[in-house]
Amino acid sequence: MHDWAPAIIATTLFALLCPGGILQLPGRQRTVDFMNLRTSCLSILVHAVIYGVLLMLFVVILPAHLYV
Repeated sequence: MHDWAPAIIATTLFALLCPGGILQLPGRQRTVDFMNLRTSCLSILVHAVIYGVLLMLFVVILPAHLYV
């Protein structure tokens, strides 16, 4: 199961952080819009940065601390 962990984490983060799916940050009318299924270029950029940071945290940084 340890080999499947990065794929499961990446898939879960992707599903949760799709812009417009559950939330959109920044939204069109408000700072955070919930389930509007719309997106903008800025929203895609913000969600991509958050996704990348969380993916590095869960897949690269935390497992390295577990083996030390």
